[in-house]
Amino acid sequence: MTKTISRVALGLLLSLSLLACSSPIIKQYANEKPTLDLSEYFNGTIDAYGIFTDRSGNVKKRFTVLLEASWKVVDGKKIGILDESFEYSDGTKQKRIWTLTEVSPGKFIGKADDVIGEAIGEASGNALYWAYTLALPVDNSIYHVQFEDWMYLVSPKVMINKAKMSKFGIDLGEVTLSFYKR
Repeated sequence: MTKTISRVALGLLLSLSLLACSSPIIKQYANEKPTLDLSEYFNGTIDAYGIFTDRSGNVKKRFTVLLEASWKVVDGKKIGILDESFEYSDGTKQKRIWTLTEVSPGKFIGKADDVIGEAIGEASGNALYWAYTLALPVDNSIYHVQFEDWMYLVSPKVMINKAKMSKFGIDLGEVTLSFYKR
């Protein structure tokens, strides 16, 4: 009897800890202000400042991003081009050009040369959830790493981005990025 109670208690404890670790749901931000309109925020010139931290929270890389963005309507769909120029603290540079398409109100797909397949995103209130697999160069190898981005519009000019990186479900670290719209 004692073993059964212990097993039930352990099972309950594990279930509660899994619930505590669950991710936010995009709809929980539906009433948050200011409301994020991707085609409005990501339009024009935006400066970003970021860090990559490993699993232990140690800062491994610092970087800046110059982002030039524009949108057009094609066949009734909003299509955005986000041209990102990265510069890392070690002097290396990188370029990524996103093509974003609003497939239905608040739902987006994105493509870039180093994104495997399509990125899938959804906006609600002041938030955007964005998930994708990135071909990430490390030393002389390329790793396919999963990203889960949460972006929060703080003010009409400032957005904060927290991205979790993982491979085979194992946490690799986080990217934290602040955007400032000029």
